[in-house]
Amino acid sequence: MTETISCLTLLYLLFLLLSSIVLTLAIDYPLSTDSRWIVNESGHRVKLACANWPSHLKPVVAEGLSSQPMDSISKKIREMGFNCVRLTWPLELMINDTLALNVTVKQSFERYGLDHELKGIYTHNPSIINIPLINVFQMVVKSLGNNDVMVILDNHKTVPGWCCSNDDPDAFFGDPKFDPDLWILGLKKMATIFMNVNNVVGMSLRNELRGYNHTSKDWYMQKGAEAVHASNPNVLVILSGLAFDADLTFLRDRPVNLSFKKKLVLELHWYAFTDGVGQWKSHNVNDFCSHIFAKERRTGGFLLEQGFPLFLSEFGTDQRGGDLEGNRYMSCMLAWAAEKDIDWAVWAVTGVYYFREGKRGVVEAYGMLDANWHDVHNYTYLRRLSVIQPPHKGPGIKHNYHKKIFHPLTGLCVVRKSPIHESELTLGPCTKDEPWSYSRGGTLEIQGGQRSCLEGETSVGKSVKLGEKCTRIKQISATKMHLSFKSTDGSLVCLDVDSDNNVVANRCKCLTGDITCEPASQWFKIF
Repeated sequence: MTETISCLTLLYLLFLLLSSIVLTLAIDYPLSTDSRWIVNESGHRVKLACANWPSHLKPVVAEGLSSQPMDSISKKIREMGFNCVRLTWPLELMINDTLALNVTVKQSFERYGLDHELKGIYTHNPSIINIPLINVFQMVVKSLGNNDVMVILDNHKTVPGWCCSNDDPDAFFGDPKFDPDLWILGLKKMATIFMNVNNVVGMSLRNELRGYNHTSKDWYMQKGAEAVHASNPNVLVILSGLAFDADLTFLRDRPVNLSFKKKLVLELHWYAFTDGVGQWKSHNVNDFCSHIFAKERRTGGFLLEQGFPLFLSEFGTDQRGGDLEGNRYMSCMLAWAAEKDIDWAVWAVTGVYYFREGKRGVVEAYGMLDANWHDVHNYTYLRRLSVIQPPHKGPGIKHNYHKKIFHPLTGLCVVRKSPIHESELTLGPCTKDEPWSYSRGGTLEIQGGQRSCLEGETSVGKSVKLGEKCTRIKQISATKMHLSFKSTDGSLVCLDVDSDNNVVANRCKCLTGDITCEPASQWFKIF
């Protein structure tokens, strides 16, 4: 397929019909990079705290529009604390003009027998029924912008449908459905269309490169990056790695070399199954989490040290609570994400899919919203994410020498119980400004006013309190997340929480060896 001027002109005309889509959200757009940070025009850090919103499946319509008005979903995303959406799209939306310009929402849903879903569209979003698919995609971007939500445009795959498998015909460059030239053409078109849309802050060039023949020598991401930047110099260009986007190791010895500066971001994915199915069950959780910390540094985290932003563009787990491996992974991952203060996008906002893998109405167990696309699926899960939503450091962030003592299992932090009971400790919102410090000598201390530090004069099962008799706190176990000290009887105890979220001292558990033990109640990350 060749690019023609008439086709591109038509795209522009259709685009300009949506006259209000040119957004002016803030004078500080576009975004760029400053070492490992993403920053605005004023040089202040902007942290991407995103949710994935799929629009790449067979109907090629953003999921959920049969359940709620488009604007309601955009508002809900913002209400949940997300400032950004990673909006997925299939390459055919750009390289197949018939699909993009001639197929309407009505025709697309009828093609797959989605009569019930189409009725929902008539109810909740009647204005899009007879609109071409590309224009509906633009309308979603506009709706997000109207609600102060940034957008990362993610080329998820070539052919509309669910992702991802090694057997897919569009898994890697050169596969039957993955022509690099057509890919670059599609990226250029998408970049051009959104040239003047301020809330489109980045483009993720391809999701989860994989397949039996994928190799770093055929990694064409640099060519795609140059094409996108030439077409739209405003957007961040986000490059994915290999092995389902879990491996950027090859960039350690072969850095990305681009003609432009301050726009490059690398992305990484991390799920429980990324580390191998069954691995979180078959190892001691402390030992395995520590192993994964080292792996993440080796496969992508080193880029932060080299001065590049790293975007954890997919992670998540089953929010119904029954996934042992996912639950173990999540506490480990959150501790890492909080400490690194990384940019991220959770999978996914989805409540239920129109049509996934040949089935209608598939519920997304990882989804932030219920099947009704309105209610939060799991408030505890959302609270755990809230800790990593705001930036904690970086250019323009008010410098704060204070530490937080984060409890990944709950998404809460160690705080004083109340002004009346200042010596008693409990778990509370991490937004509460508790001026903790952790000295080299191992003292956990609340700064300001009279000296008040964590005391060791307590026994097993009793509350841990603040006072003047400081005890030495050691970060033990392979993860360094067990905070231990000597109790009144001389035994080694660790910080823990009781059923009321009060901070107590208990025997240190699950330090190594035992694969059945659950250590997360005793995990505290100081950052």
